[in-house]
Order: sequence, then structure tokens, then C-alpha cells
Amino acid sequence: MTRLDVDHEDFVLQWQQWHAAHEHALADPHGFLAVTSLRWLDEAPARFPDAPGAWSTGEDGVTVRLDDGEELVVDGAVVRGVHRFGVVAERASLFAGAGDAVIEIAKRGGADILRPRHPDNRLRLDYTHTPAFAPDRRWARVGRYLPFATPREVTVGAAVEGLEHVYAAPGQVEFELEDGGPSYRLTAFEGARPGSLLVLFTDATSGVTTYAANRSLAVPAPDAEGRVLVDFNRAINLPCAYTDLATCPLPPAGNRLPVAVEAGERIPYEREPAGIR
Repeated sequence: MTRLDVDHEDFVLQWQQWHAAHEHALADPHGFLAVTSLRWLDEAPARFPDAPGAWSTGEDGVTVRLDDGEELVVDGAVVRGVHRFGVVAERASLFAGAGDAVIEIAKRGGADILRPRHPDNRLRLDYTHTPAFAPDRRWARVGRYLPFATPREVTVGAAVEGLEHVYAAPGQVEFELEDGGPSYRLTAFEGARPGSLLVLFTDATSGVTTYAANRSLAVPAPDAEGRVLVDFNRAINLPCAYTDLATCPLPPAGNRLPVAVEAGERIPYEREPAGIR
């Protein structure tokens, strides 16, 4: 296990390109900064000021009843009257257009939720950028993947009190933060791309210079020898670092590093105490 061997200028340029793309996605007109409310659905139809229709859920899934003059766009088609979205899978999201807004219909922790996303939300309009540590190759380490015999179901808490998430953990990643130093292991979940991994963690900077609850690190798929790149320069904030309208998972037990990882994204300006920017 060793430090990533790459030219410094190339490393910095690659990080800058990656970070710019990440910032662009975060500020998307219908991204998380555009979320205006978090609504928990039940069997009683309910109307909300930032979404058309009366929304409810039950054994058959999520249903919306639209009054005269109300409509949504679902899969490119205009719908009016009663529309049934059906049962939404855990951690899945469906999206319906409502004028210049998008309505997210999702399931989190076994509950059906509604999250309208409006481009003119003040949190999005005021967003400039997220502060981050300067990229440093010493925080990019080549480690190894330690798969479990079979994936384990891991239950973790959430940014919303009382909510729990269950993830499949295929294994752990092991790495050193300095050559010849102690080894650390973090439980990894399945990543967005086939074979890739996702690590949620905290460290000694959490609540000091980085967001207290969690940070997220995508780990590319292991190579044929089980080696993985653990690049903390690409550690990012989850949506709960910006808004209370998120249901982000917390790191699993044991995923707290006892050292200060001064790499990746820092506490967003939106969460800093007034006057310290």
C-alpha cells in the first residue's frame, strides 16, 4: 500500500476538473439545493403549497389527485385527474414535472416522501461554492479491498431523527495514511457504478472544519489484485450538509478515523455560524 504515484500538476488539474463538475451538478436547477420541503405521505390525501395535487400512499403505492387546472408531466406525458405512481422501491426516486419545478417521489427508510424542487429556491440562488482543502497527493492512497464472504446488511442512522437505512456492504477497504503507518479499515457499501464502492466516514476534523455528521467517498472498482484507490481529496458532503430537507445516511459503526483527514470538502458556508466566512 502506498501513495498515489502521479505528477503533481496532473493530479491538481484532474482534481480541479472533477471538483468543477461536482459543483456544477450540485447547483443544478433541480438538484438538492432546489428542494423546498420534505413531506411524509400517509393514507390521508394532503395538499402542499409547493406541489400541485393531493398526495397519499398505501399498499398500492403513491397516488396524486389533481384538481381541474392542475397537471404534471410524467415520463414526458401530461397527466391530469388521478395518477398512480405505484410502489416506489427503497432508495429509488421518481420525478414529475410541474411547470419549472420537479416533484420527487421517493422512498426512504420504508416511508414514502415528497420533495418538490424549485429552481428559484433561495438556497440554490444564493449558492456560490463549497470550500475544500487544497488537493494534496498524500491523501490519495492505494489500499486494498477486503471482501466479505457474503455481503452483509448494515443498518445505519439518518440525518432525520428516528429514520434508519439498510445497505448491503460487500466488504471493507484497508489503507495506510502514511507509509509504514497504522492500517485503517472502513466498511464499504455498493457504489453507483458496477463494482465500485461507497464509503461514509467521519474523522477528527468532523464538526471542526468538516461537516459533523458524515462525508462520502466514492472508491473505484478494485483491480484484478484487489487494489483500490482511496483518494480523500474527493471526499464530498452529502445533501444534509446543506439542508435539513435530506434523509442522508450516517456512517456505519467503526467508520470514524482517529486522525484529521484534511482533504476533500469542508463545512459548507450554509452551515457555518454567521460572520465567520
